[in-house]
Amino acid sequence: MIPLARRITAVCALGAALAACGTTGAGTPRPAKPSVSASPSATRPPVLTPGPGGLTPVFEHGPRTMGKTVALTFDADMTADQGPRAASGEHFDNPGLITALRTLKVPATVFMTGRWADQYPAEARALGHDPQFEVANHSYSHYAFTDDCYGLPTVGADRMRADVERAYTSLRKAGVPHPMPYFRFPGGCYDQQALRAIDGLGVTAVQWDVISGDAFATDADAVVRQVLDGVKPGSVVVMHCTRSAAPTTERVVRRVVPELRRLGYRFVKVSELIGQTSGHR
Repeated sequence: MIPLARRITAVCALGAALAACGTTGAGTPRPAKPSVSASPSATRPPVLTPGPGGLTPVFEHGPRTMGKTVALTFDADMTADQGPRAASGEHFDNPGLITALRTLKVPATVFMTGRWADQYPAEARALGHDPQFEVANHSYSHYAFTDDCYGLPTVGADRMRADVERAYTSLRKAGVPHPMPYFRFPGGCYDQQALRAIDGLGVTAVQWDVISGDAFATDADAVVRQVLDGVKPGSVVVMHCTRSAAPTTERVVRRVVPELRRLGYRFVKVSELIGQTSGHR
């Protein structure tokens, strides 16, 4: 593997532009103290130690040898320029999906853009206060942190850190009391410049090893198969929390969860997987 190089494994388009899914990187599996800009809570969530020179660490999946655990993650995507579409009635939220997760008692991690939190503050607040969920940072604008991220608008290197910080401000303004010190790059696209731009924030960049393929999917069966075929112990599955762009996700979750449980998997949040990684050397 080329260190810190982006490895595009699939495409998952969202919103007005196509967003890539599948970059990856390596982080050093040791805990480190996150910046107070990420989470002011007394009990610090586990994070990975920064790389050489303080480079932002990247997490892709948990240990493969510590039992059948899997984390379902959901990107609550909304770009900074999609307000008019929301005003005209397009749904970037998915209450039915959240209800399904609650009914099935599945803990989950939601990576939320600041713009999404601005648009749906009551939903953001409810997720932030529900111990079944943890809310993490997906940037404010959902603009790409690289120049070639499947058509997404880009944010300059000099604005990347501010975009992440602005997202935390929006999450707290919406009522999320303790947003996690985890950051998911828009479209999953990053490079060394992007990692360097946000170092010092104390965040761990969270990627995935299983792409659900739910974005713009109309065939729920295909998405179910892709998830079930991809999950391994410690997996992080990426899905989406936007009705308009990922209309099959609720149905997929209602089918995938019982099957994975039948296979012996236990659902956890990303923080538990990172904690397992931090303590497993």
